[in-house]
Amino acid sequence: MDYRKKFRVDPGDKLRLNKLDPAYKDEHASEAEAKQETERFREKLAHQQALLYAEHKHSILVVLQALDAGGKDGTIKHVFGALNPQGAHVAGFKQPSAAELAHDFLWRVHPHAPARGEIAIFNRSHYEDVLVTRVHKLIDKPTWTARCQRIRDFEALIAANGTTVLKFFLHISKEEQLARFAQRLDDPARNWKISESDYSERALWDDYIEAFEDAISATSAREAPWYVIPSNHKWFRNLAVSQIMADTMAELGLAFPAPSVNLADIRRKYHAALKEEKGGGKKA
Repeated sequence: MDYRKKFRVDPGDKLRLNKLDPAYKDEHASEAEAKQETERFREKLAHQQALLYAEHKHSILVVLQALDAGGKDGTIKHVFGALNPQGAHVAGFKQPSAAELAHDFLWRVHPHAPARGEIAIFNRSHYEDVLVTRVHKLIDKPTWTARCQRIRDFEALIAANGTTVLKFFLHISKEEQLARFAQRLDDPARNWKISESDYSERALWDDYIEAFEDAISATSAREAPWYVIPSNHKWFRNLAVSQIMADTMAELGLAFPAPSVNLADIRRKYHAALKEEKGGGKKA
């Protein structure tokens, strides 16, 4: 199945998350099969990254958004862990600092956009400034609307400069979120993730859903599409994201560049050096 087509929010569509099943897992996909497929796509992704880095013409920006416990960290680990860190970086955007608040809301974001040859992954992103700020009534509707347009402009700008933008909303149910909160309580290795805000923000679930629906509907564009990924099943989430990533990069037609030297000349020098080494080097 082509998950790009299935999960993409087309420009102009009005998203309704309650019509999308967060527990969807594709009737043809078992967990074991999905993990095998995910590994195959991870290998493709690693190969495409090598081409991207060598060719140095394109870049990739991945935006991960979700409600708390939605699986952003897990996606980075299980999908993007296949990448070579030399050509990839992760940036997280939390509560802005005083210096960041003194600038326009995109000021802190642009420096983290990927250079040619790179993949950047935003764990939360510039969308926080039309989600958290809206839900907590820190901005009004005109400001929210204007910011969505600025986001579209920003993403169109970097797309015109050769950046492929892929945005994933990891869609979980309210029941699944609570189950994951329980896992954090029961697992000492996850205790550090527990926050008082987990439950205060959970009380605003409906407000966040509405904000996500409006933001995604307003900003899913041909050059910067949103994908709503059913994420109750982590293994299916990993499969869908890895397939979308690998297939999108494959369509860029990436290739290793031609060598910048005369290979025949370099081979002659190599064989001359090898012969000299075997012969004990030059005599005095």
